[in-house]
Amino acid sequence: MTDVPKIRLRDVRKSFGAKRVLDGVNLDIAKGESVVVIGGSGTGKSVMIKSIIGILLADSGVIEVDGQDVTQIPANNRDAVNRKFGMLFQGGALFDSLPVWENVAFGLMQRERMSRAHAKERAIETLAKVGLSADVGELSPSELSGGMQKRVGLARAIAGEPEIVFFDEPTTGLDPIMADVINDLIISCVKQQGITALSITHDMHSARKIGDRITMLYEGKLIWDGTAKDVDSSGNPYLDQFVHGSAEGPIKMQVRR
Repeated sequence: MTDVPKIRLRDVRKSFGAKRVLDGVNLDIAKGESVVVIGGSGTGKSVMIKSIIGILLADSGVIEVDGQDVTQIPANNRDAVNRKFGMLFQGGALFDSLPVWENVAFGLMQRERMSRAHAKERAIETLAKVGLSADVGELSPSELSGGMQKRVGLARAIAGEPEIVFFDEPTTGLDPIMADVINDLIISCVKQQGITALSITHDMHSARKIGDRITMLYEGKLIWDGTAKDVDSSGNPYLDQFVHGSAEGPIKMQVRR
């Protein structure tokens, strides 16, 4: 019998007024698999993740987590599903008013009702997993570099030992060396904990490195899906143009002159 995908999307659609953002998205992600969705700005990558998490409600279609259609769960019963999720936000989304350790432990204390002492211990342990020492836990986010903030965001995403982690542009704004450090941390954290990962990025180096599979979203549909090693020889003109960053090709950018 075929294993049930960890995440499954079937004919998922979402519009904002007259603008159709998701136009029949179909995607399966197996347990422990790392899938990267690429595509231009405004193509619906973030909308897709927000629809899975439940921040946005899809207009139609099926979104399953472990075989359960989460679009049919009442909002007040979603907590059990959301406990499976962790997320690294694009901008870090750290609370400036809280020290680093409380940022990491926020979900543990608020959602899991863990004691402050236990939550702090877990936070310090998790910071160590992303290469940050215990004394960093006492700093405020404003005292950290961009790369360190990304590490803290990653620590927060995995502190609750989630089954699924979403990575929203994990290397945006980082220099190439720090971006590769974050890529390596994502790989090690995902593989060590057996996490299922869904990432969205414009960074093709990152996509090739962290993804078991890469899929491209264009005009609301996933138009290519394959292994990371095949992305450079896909034969798909849309993917080729995106991968090589070329202004010439079937994807036309609206430029005001």
